[in-house]
This record gives sequence, C-alpha cells and structure tokens, in this order.
Amino acid sequence: MGSASLSYKGHRYPVEVISHCVWLYFRFPLSFREVEELMLERGVTVSYETVRRWCGKFGQQYANALHRRQPRPGDKWHLDEVFVKINGEQKYLWRAGDQDGNVLDVLVQNRRDKAAARRFLRRLLKNTGAVPRVIVTDKLRSYGAALREVMPCVEHRSHKGLNNRAENSHQPTRQRERAMKGFRGTGAAQRFLSAFSGISPHFRPRRHRLSAHHYRAEMSIRFAIWEQITGAAYPSTTA
Repeated sequence: MGSASLSYKGHRYPVEVISHCVWLYFRFPLSFREVEELMLERGVTVSYETVRRWCGKFGQQYANALHRRQPRPGDKWHLDEVFVKINGEQKYLWRAGDQDGNVLDVLVQNRRDKAAARRFLRRLLKNTGAVPRVIVTDKLRSYGAALREVMPCVEHRSHKGLNNRAENSHQPTRQRERAMKGFRGTGAAQRFLSAFSGISPHFRPRRHRLSAHHYRAEMSIRFAIWEQITGAAYPSTTA
C-alpha cells in the first residue's frame, strides 16, 4: 500500500506534520502531550487530542503499509507470550517473529491455554499466508498441544534458552507500557500494539551488527520508505 490509498482529505495540517507526529508517538516513549510540546518547539501548534486522533486513524494504516513491504517471512518462527496489566486485570500478549527479527503478529488474549495458542496460530497462518519449517517456543505446554492440531507437520522446538529472541522483542513494549502507565482496555491495547509493532521495529535495525556508516545508510533508506508510504515524499494536496 502506498500513499495513493491514504486519504488526508479534510485535514488542515500538511501530510508532513501528521506523519511526523505519528512517527514521534510510535517510535519514542512519548505521551500525546509530549508530542504536542515537541511540535510547539518547532513552531507547529497542534493539540494533543489532534495527535491522538491522527495516531488512531493513521497508525494502523502506516503499519499495514510497512508490513506489505516486508519480505516473505522466514521459515523459523519464534513465539512467546507475556502478561500485561489492563485496568488492573492480567491479560496476555502473544507475539510471533521470524529469525530475521520481523514481527509477524501480536494478539492480546485473556488466557494462555491451548485454545488461546490455537487461536493465535490460526491467525498467524491466515495473516502471513505461510507455513514455517520450525517453530520455537518456551516450555508452555499449550503450544505443543495447539501445534499438533494446527500445524502437525511443523517441527516444534520447546526450550527456554532457544527463545531469547522472542522474549527480548517484548522490551520495547514494556517500555511503552510503563510510559503509558498501563493500558486502559483490551481493544485499545490491541489497536496500539498492532500499530506499534508495525512501526517501531521499522526504525530499529539491529544496530549492534552495523557500523556507524552502515547504520546511517540503513536509517536513510528506512526514512525514505516512511515518506513514501505516508505520502510525505510527494507534494501535499490537502488544504
């Protein structure tokens, strides 16, 4: 999906301002009011409520566009789940990624039993349109039971130490959870995390594997892609 499928009609701010606010919010642990303050320092007066509406409207669209530009998922998937507090209740965030660090999907669920694992696996198959060669999980038995039903021919490796990649991928989410002082509802958490997991990793190349020169070059490419999918790379036609 490119900028042609995005509509900024009715927005009095240019595309560059909208996309920059959305980038700030999903890339850094900032509140809507802090984004408002950063834009004010740059001479742009926009309320935090407007930033909230932009993030709600365009965040997932941008994330979907970035996801469509990702290469086909690798054949080795890492699955993991962590608890999150939502209105004081314990929920579980399920996440899947491949061996290259690409986030495949996230899902907030009430439980982490066999039914929840089965639902997440079926959602993965539907959204990716691919079947992995290997799935790596922790020692949670629900994975094995669900895999025997949904992907019986896929190799399952269950070991705590093998799944560090998936467990480490939760760190940015934990950082945002603390900054937001928790999530207010399951639906709101799912919407935010779906957009966040699509946008934030795009700007987080594995820097420890890159020299400073190659890191800057890679980030330039990623910023150019961002401008293309948001439409900021083209003359704005909005009022």
